[in-house]
Amino acid sequence: MLDRRNLLAGLATTVALAACGRGGGADAQVLRVGSQKGGTKSLMLASGVLDGAPYKVEWSEFPAAQNLLEALGSSAVDLGLVGDAPFQFAYQAGSPIKAVGAQRTQTRLAGALSILVPARSPVHDGKGLKGKRIATTRGSVGHYLVLRSLIASGLRSEDVRIVFLSPSDSRAALQSGAVDAWSTWMPYVAAAQAEGDRIVVDGKDFVQGYGFEVAPESAIASKREQLSDFLRREAKALEWAKGHVDQYGAVLAKETGLPPQIARATAEKNVRLRVPIDNGVIKDQQVVLSTFQKFGEVKSARSLDNAFELNV
Repeated sequence: MLDRRNLLAGLATTVALAACGRGGGADAQVLRVGSQKGGTKSLMLASGVLDGAPYKVEWSEFPAAQNLLEALGSSAVDLGLVGDAPFQFAYQAGSPIKAVGAQRTQTRLAGALSILVPARSPVHDGKGLKGKRIATTRGSVGHYLVLRSLIASGLRSEDVRIVFLSPSDSRAALQSGAVDAWSTWMPYVAAAQAEGDRIVVDGKDFVQGYGFEVAPESAIASKREQLSDFLRREAKALEWAKGHVDQYGAVLAKETGLPPQIARATAEKNVRLRVPIDNGVIKDQQVVLSTFQKFGEVKSARSLDNAFELNV
């Protein structure tokens, strides 16, 4: 049996690491990239696409999109990949950020985003969550999944209690019984399943599968060339990952400290490709915005047209 504390401990630490050398944040030849645990950094290192890049990449790692978006909003990093729900949540809150690139899962992979309960829980579906306490991170894809699940199950916001916690605190709360369920994403889903937790709501039917590379307006103005080059290299890395799951998983395990089998499961479910930001993509985001607005989680309505930078 894997040790629960050790398994999840490494997933929620924010660390700053330099890849390809170090440089000052104001240096135009340094691109500061934020990565969620098990995300962009592992992919780019595994694929080797940064070899020969005409700039240095300075990595910072974050446990969740919320933390990464805070860093982007304050211009502490220049670029970072987040899901569509957390991007829209932060953008509507007034953050000076824009999406400069888009990715989308090519197939709806089971379990990549899920609501989990302990093995012995009496809950077996979304309707069974009525009256339960659900942990997730505010503004995350997990938060969005809870709201979509409520709609699908015919429940109201007052029918459940959403408890906003970090991923590591959510896991601890589920283990202690302080909450009844946890809405989260990979690699946290795989790690929790390895410890016996089970999925009661699978997000594959409730999300559109978009991820956005997001940059602060300051970086778009000063580092457009580096951003564009990184996005081109990242597109190559995504293509590479489709046919190299084992190599990707091995690097993922090394970078995150996850057991090899969990890292591979994460790599297998992390199959995305770059897609152009077009009117269809922007229109799809109205579903995300409308969902947050329906439950009163978003009060403003900044123009979606201004949330995307199309020429990077």
